[in-house]
Amino acid sequence: MSKLQRIVIFGATSAIAAACARQWVMRGNSLFLAGRNENKLESLLADLRVRGSSGQQIEGITVDLNDFERHEALFTRAEQTLGGVDLVLIAHGTLPDQSACEQSVAMTMEEIRTNALSVISLLTIAANRMETQGSGTLAVITSVAGNRGRRSNYVYGSAKGIVILFLQGLRNRLARRGVTVITIKPGFVDTPMTAHLEKKGLLWARPETIATGIVTAVEKRQDVVYLSSIWRWIMLIIRHIPEGIFKRLSL
Repeated sequence: MSKLQRIVIFGATSAIAAACARQWVMRGNSLFLAGRNENKLESLLADLRVRGSSGQQIEGITVDLNDFERHEALFTRAEQTLGGVDLVLIAHGTLPDQSACEQSVAMTMEEIRTNALSVISLLTIAANRMETQGSGTLAVITSVAGNRGRRSNYVYGSAKGIVILFLQGLRNRLARRGVTVITIKPGFVDTPMTAHLEKKGLLWARPETIATGIVTAVEKRQDVVYLSSIWRWIMLIIRHIPEGIFKRLSL
């Protein structure tokens, strides 16, 4: 992807998305960021403007992406600010307490709404606009957790699985329309969202490393990318464990 891009990032204040934004702004791209935390967003915008040049557009808006009725207006504002949109990265999400979700229908539904339905809403709007213009890239951060339901995080995993399946169909639909759809599947990443988890071993990655993988996937117009790549083989094994054995495992 040699030409400069006009990029929209949803969930821009997440550690991975912010790292992507820094890499893209250093390459001369223009950015429109949407995030929920106003202080974090303003801090990120200030940082990016220092790294960028006077010719780049670097703007943002504070928004709760669970407010679906604002999604169309968000895209319109981004297009007007940047003069068009070439790339959309959807990076927002939460890591729910599985045990708490098991005891609460309302909490489970809220996590599905945040991690799946809000993403699908944004994707539907973005897909229709890019299909009309006949170009563009949609990239979505999902998770390896969406590859198979596990008792330790099946609420989170099922939400990511919904998005993964939706992206498969969307990619098939838009492949003939000049639009690239990228499914990004990180494994363990050391971010504030995973701060409560014990971090050991080589399977844990830094947000900056994952961001580099995302930037590369966009440049290469890949379909599905595991980050780090070892997770492709780990999940291949996990997916093929027979159900009779799998349900006895502590995964």
